[in-house]
Amino acid sequence: MSNAAHPTPVDRPRSKGGPAPALTHLGGATATRARELIALYPEPRSALIPLCHLAQEQEGWLSPEIMADIAALLDLTPAEVLGTASFYDMLHTEPVGSHLVSVCTNIACLLNGAMELLEHAESTLGVNAGGTTADGAVTLEEAECLAGCDGAPCVQVNHRYVGAQTAESFDQLIADLRSGARAAEIPTHGTLNRVARTTGLQADRDQIANERAAMAEAQAQRAAAAKDTAANKAGA
Repeated sequence: MSNAAHPTPVDRPRSKGGPAPALTHLGGATATRARELIALYPEPRSALIPLCHLAQEQEGWLSPEIMADIAALLDLTPAEVLGTASFYDMLHTEPVGSHLVSVCTNIACLLNGAMELLEHAESTLGVNAGGTTADGAVTLEEAECLAGCDGAPCVQVNHRYVGAQTAESFDQLIADLRSGARAAEIPTHGTLNRVARTTGLQADRDQIANERAAMAEAQAQRAAAAKDTAANKAGA
């Protein structure tokens, strides 16, 4: 049988037809980038997490309207998008500030003054961990291990490491964030990667199809062998 008549497992699923979904909240440029991103994947739903990160650039979080647009683009339900977005710490389903400041309080950081730093941050910013300053500039969060134990207490801003912080250096960090002095290295929250991805699956499609067909055949042979064994035992 030809592959034209029977698409291989890595072929893009056929469109269900009809016009492209109407998007109500994703901006034009973001929507264009979203469709380009989806085109990089053999299965559109595989682009769900990258699409969430892309959409989060628009407002810094994933609103219900944005998640509905993502669902429309991927032929999913909004509940499926929410189920994924709510699972990952780097995706936010509630508004956050322009700068998400994460203070690690796990064991290495805890032993090196993390709780004291967090208390100082809460006092300086006037919010508890999990809160956002009145000007919307900073959301403070207490984080589990940020994998920077050699620089305890570890602090990240918008998922960028800013090194170990003291009370004094933390205050300077916040001042720099508010003034835009560190904008070149720390973009506003939501921008995970400033380099647009343009490359998809780097593998020979025929090779992948052949390997998957061989795997399916081997599975069928094992299933047939198991069935024959069960039949022989029943007839014994």
